[in-house]
Amino acid sequence: MRLGLSSPLAHESADQWAKQMKDLGCGAVVFPLNHTASDAEIADYVDAAHREDLLIAEVGIWKNVLSANAAEREEARKYAVAQMRLADEIGAVCCVNVSGTYGGPVWDGGYRENFSRQCWDTVVTYTQELLDTVKPKRTKYSIEPMPWMIPTSPDEYLHLLQDVDRDGIGIHMDIINMINTPQRYFFPEEFLQECFDKLGDRILSCHLKDIRLLDDLTFQLKESACGEGTFPILSYLKLADKYNKDMPMIIEHLETDAQYLESLAYIKNLLK
Repeated sequence: MRLGLSSPLAHESADQWAKQMKDLGCGAVVFPLNHTASDAEIADYVDAAHREDLLIAEVGIWKNVLSANAAEREEARKYAVAQMRLADEIGAVCCVNVSGTYGGPVWDGGYRENFSRQCWDTVVTYTQELLDTVKPKRTKYSIEPMPWMIPTSPDEYLHLLQDVDRDGIGIHMDIINMINTPQRYFFPEEFLQECFDKLGDRILSCHLKDIRLLDDLTFQLKESACGEGTFPILSYLKLADKYNKDMPMIIEHLETDAQYLESLAYIKNLLK
């Protein structure tokens, strides 16, 4: 596998960015620029990554392409096309987004409407339109699972891929986001195995974090830094490596550079 960080960490140049990641033991990166950067700046970061043998794992979209607000939806979809084209241009493994929020103002929020048939059909047709517009050759579009937004399970992900029916889509694995029931929380090894048995050969990139149960009623889970929860991270790493020796495993959702470095150190120590 290739460890990586969702944060580029503090740096002053493309060369410093890439060398710092390599020196930390990373083998994968999230591309730190978006499509609005100049061609020269984008080329600098791509070249620096290649010199240090860093796999460009992800280009992010992170916009609500299903927004009920027409202007916001149009802007998000234009951004998604541009980011997909950037990902294809630089040869990123995937360009990733969430499916989208259908029923409320929070771009990644949980709403009842997210599970409607209309939402499902819209996600399918939008994804088809995006891929038919960009026609990617070097990257794939991937949708990050969410606790309250399709896909929420491996079976749902397979169903979604079947309905989209395009070669340009692959799987993004954020298994912590799919742990949304007591069964999945208390039996994580079984859920891990199910996910990789069903999805493993189509997984493009993985997010890496932890989860813990809060000591309160009702059933409440909290995402946490690696090592601060109960998830069997080593089993996750071993399964990912089994399916792809170059699988990007990206540590995410921390607030400071120091926290990223601490989490990375924990994972490297775990692998020893």
